[in-house]
Amino acid sequence: MTNPQVNPEWGDVDRYITELLAPADEALTGALAASTAAGLPEIAVAPNQGKLLHLLAVTLGARNILEIGTLGGYSTIWLARALPADGRLITLEYDPAHADVARANLARAGLDKLVEVRTGAALDTLPRLEEEGAGPFDLVFVDADKVNNPRYVEWALKLSRPGTLIIVDNVVRGGKVATAHPDDPAITGTREMFELVSREPRLDATAFQTVGTKGHDGLLLARVVG
Repeated sequence: MTNPQVNPEWGDVDRYITELLAPADEALTGALAASTAAGLPEIAVAPNQGKLLHLLAVTLGARNILEIGTLGGYSTIWLARALPADGRLITLEYDPAHADVARANLARAGLDKLVEVRTGAALDTLPRLEEEGAGPFDLVFVDADKVNNPRYVEWALKLSRPGTLIIVDNVVRGGKVATAHPDDPAITGTREMFELVSREPRLDATAFQTVGTKGHDGLLLARVVG
């Protein structure tokens, strides 16, 4: 389905970059196809954005990754491929049907030994991770329901260490994040998240806008400094 908010040139540039620098393979293509066949929303990260997540994880030397929001496991595959053989990725998915699709996609990609998909509301499963001593995580990728973005960042900080990188997706909201929209919980939650990060002395952060096949949006990057 074509996104009416996408400038055709944005899509052309994304495809050009992807073909040269982030070409698809059977596991990635299969993950998207299986997700579509299962009726999952087509909201996975773009291929070049998945490659960005991968490169950030590799650059960090990440061994322990947390993902909040699995969907069909497409971004999970990109992140898990950055891990060493003894690394670990825990990904949290609210919808059991989505989690089943993700598990199958990860098994097909040969990553099921590195990745654990946990099902349930993230605000219920995150405290269990703390109780288990699952952290600290080297990288946390947040791509779930936007109304809870502030709470997810708070939990990412609890489960982090100095040097941890926290990445939050979809923070520009088509440019709407710059002004208050009281009737849109996703924008309200994202703005609250920005305000929380700006006040938090343990985080050094920036955000940037993106355009492409997913429209006009952006990412927040926050490094834990203390």
